[in-house]
Amino acid sequence: MREKRRKVRLINKEMLDIILGILIPFLGTTLGAASVFFVKHEIRPGLQKTLLGFASGVMVAASVWSLLIPAMDMSEHLGKLAFLPAVIGLAVGMGFLLLLDKIIPHLHFGSNDPEGPKSNLGRTTMLVLAVTLHNIPEGMAVGVVFAGLLTGDAPITAAGAFALAIGIAIQNFPEGAIISLPLRSEGASRKRSFLMGTLSGVVEPIGAFLTVLLAKIVSPVLPYMLAFAAGAMLYVVVEELIPESAEGDHSNLGTLGFALGFMIMMTLDVALG
Repeated sequence: MREKRRKVRLINKEMLDIILGILIPFLGTTLGAASVFFVKHEIRPGLQKTLLGFASGVMVAASVWSLLIPAMDMSEHLGKLAFLPAVIGLAVGMGFLLLLDKIIPHLHFGSNDPEGPKSNLGRTTMLVLAVTLHNIPEGMAVGVVFAGLLTGDAPITAAGAFALAIGIAIQNFPEGAIISLPLRSEGASRKRSFLMGTLSGVVEPIGAFLTVLLAKIVSPVLPYMLAFAAGAMLYVVVEELIPESAEGDHSNLGTLGFALGFMIMMTLDVALG
């Protein structure tokens, strides 16, 4: 009886840790969106470039250390073909984001030309959809890593999973601010700007929770899922974040931000993982 209670306590603690880990990135978005209550003006272009570069660096490092390397480690039994699941997952993940990019109407900050199919959606809604597209792969990444932790089938430690969640939360902070502050400058109220900034990140915990719930199902294809999340994240980085950080003057700020984000995420993953 005592042993049974101990096992129940361990399971409950594990589930609480997973729930906490899944919510950490969303907390980063929420705190970033809350900056609209303390900052009066829109983010300066130089700072915005730095933050975009920083987010890119975090996502690239997370894709390599937290997703692609574990995917290949799990495929060692394939010998010289251990790279295959990672390559296939990466390609499918990029293709998936390319498809979403084509079928979801969205608008990037600083642009007056919407992307995707023609739509009657308002400018604010399409701005939020643009950032939501960024957050889909991040939610998938966190969910897949914690699913691997739950099943025990992946070379992922609790500390490594939390390192990924914390790293994404750090880069979500500027993303939340990049949504809420421009909306405020365009005339939206502080509360509405905060709400829209927060909602842009809600897809992350939803996607992560669904992935964890399906942990037993995704377990056989976990290497592919890890690489899939990496491919989706890298698509966002190469297609949108890096080009936006390099536009106009002072593009070196985006490069420096990238380096800082990459080093922080790499340090978190190696030190905690």
